[in-house]
Amino acid sequence: MIPTVPQPVFAKWCYRAYVTVFFLYLALPLTVVCVFAFNDSVFPSLPWEGFTMAWFFGKEAPFIGVFNERSILRAIGTSAFVAGWVSALAVFVGTCNAFLFVRHDFRGKSVLYMLMLLPLIIPGVILGISILVFSSAIANTLEDATGLWFDGLRPGLILVILGQFSFITTFATLVIAARLQKFDPSLEEAALNLGATKLGAIRQITLPFLMPAILASAVVSVLMSFENFNTTLMLVGSDSPLTITMFDKLKQGSTPVLNAVSLLLIMASAVLGLISLLFQKRKA
Repeated sequence: MIPTVPQPVFAKWCYRAYVTVFFLYLALPLTVVCVFAFNDSVFPSLPWEGFTMAWFFGKEAPFIGVFNERSILRAIGTSAFVAGWVSALAVFVGTCNAFLFVRHDFRGKSVLYMLMLLPLIIPGVILGISILVFSSAIANTLEDATGLWFDGLRPGLILVILGQFSFITTFATLVIAARLQKFDPSLEEAALNLGATKLGAIRQITLPFLMPAILASAVVSVLMSFENFNTTLMLVGSDSPLTITMFDKLKQGSTPVLNAVSLLLIMASAVLGLISLLFQKRKA
């Protein structure tokens, strides 16, 4: 609907109803999950048994809260470790990719760009299986040739990091490249005329301009790493990230502790998103 074009009253009300129903469809499941995190019952469903904070701070079974559930806390630490490495690698490589695709023209550029976008099309399960088969084949070949054991090429955190990095880098590249396309190259040229080196001009002028996009891509990378399940499931070893641990607990029977974890994740995501928006607004 175009605001400047007059519309019939019925069409306006239909548009408003559609928007309302759409946002209710998005928010209602999250609201239900958050509400039942405070239900004084061992089941995350009706009837409502009363308000409780036991699923956050409880110490006695069956009301063992998130902050006293060792497996959950260990999984959160594992996910934070993976997300930190994935974010750092994705931002670094994404920044390099952005300069490569925006600033340079070379033979095969379009093919390389399509290959970079390919992980977005491939299902996460297929991507995880492909990485697992490929790394296992390399590990077997190296072990047969050297007689050594290559743990890093077997299921574990290293493969999880590489698996998530393989497609999250694409998002970081797109975000940073979109910002770099708006940069005025004459600013770098002015710095070079004033005696700055090429690297110094990029560090002092270009990178500060890209900082909002770099921060946004880092936040997106962390959030995508935390919520990833399909690729991680194929590559995980003995140390399970949060999504895998929650899936294992769900198979044993759902309790409101999973709702509590979900509520904490929603709050953390909202805080990270707000920080990113505030930083971008301050830079603007």
